[in-house]
Amino acid sequence: MPTARKKQISLTDTKYYHCISRCVRRAFLCGEDRFTGKSYEHRRDWVEEKLLTLAKVFCIEVCGYAVMSNHTHIVLYVDDKKAQRLSDKAIVIRWHKQFKGNWLTHKFINGDELSESERSMLDADISEFRIRLASISWFMRVLNEDIARRANKEDGCTGRFWEGRFKSQALLDEAAVVACMVYVDLNPIRAKLAERPETSDYTSIKKRIEHAKQGIQPSSLRRFAGNPRERMPSGLPFELTDYIQLVELTGRCMRADKRGCITDSQGLLTRLQIDPDNWLKLTTQFTRVFHGAVGREEALTEYCEHLHKRRRANLTQCEQLLS
Repeated sequence: MPTARKKQISLTDTKYYHCISRCVRRAFLCGEDRFTGKSYEHRRDWVEEKLLTLAKVFCIEVCGYAVMSNHTHIVLYVDDKKAQRLSDKAIVIRWHKQFKGNWLTHKFINGDELSESERSMLDADISEFRIRLASISWFMRVLNEDIARRANKEDGCTGRFWEGRFKSQALLDEAAVVACMVYVDLNPIRAKLAERPETSDYTSIKKRIEHAKQGIQPSSLRRFAGNPRERMPSGLPFELTDYIQLVELTGRCMRADKRGCITDSQGLLTRLQIDPDNWLKLTTQFTRVFHGAVGREEALTEYCEHLHKRRRANLTQCEQLLS
């Protein structure tokens, strides 16, 4: 039986999660179906546009993504504290951007007077909205439902478009976060859909590079905050230039004519204390090596204790590759 989502997500241990959704049909989500010759490339726009739109509605930030031919990879950061900070009105406004709401929420937004019983019902609704706006399950549900409905309408059929559930992995420390992000950003290159990060369409790395050329960071993605002293600062705890260089160097190492190790000049790997040989395995086989939460032993142990898990899955792999 699949593990319940509430037993996979522990915001006490980490707010970073890697989510994967796969198409259930032989027909592709995007790209060109070699069996029919029909192109579904335009659906990449659907996914990217909807994903980045939801990041403005939910209290969840997108760290990285890659839209592939029959699946999507997304790295998310859950800002549950922001959901608690927002005023009641701000919560309802966000909810109305994606959902219709009800007569009570519209009455509240219009500034109409509410009775005591109406206010009580509204408070219950707003409390539920706060929870949902910081829920990965709701975020992925809204994203996948929208794409499935549009694809079914285009294909003139009904039924499931995605597998029953999206997969999620907890990323318990900085090493796990950066390894997973590089793995996601290099997906098109491994699949031979692109030759360079800056030409990898529908990926977060391409969007970051395009904005970096203008000296800015994309507002639709979680920003790089550098290397402050805090363990997990407000923003990705790396330098943007370091990350882009790391993606480039890792991509070069994967090429058949340029096998080798990443040089010692790469400061991010040194700071995270990851062996270059292990790094290549991490960023090319992330989902094959790890089938659950990812992080060093201490973080993994705390995560399992908080969720009352008896078995520390991936412990051996984490010790081997994150040491």
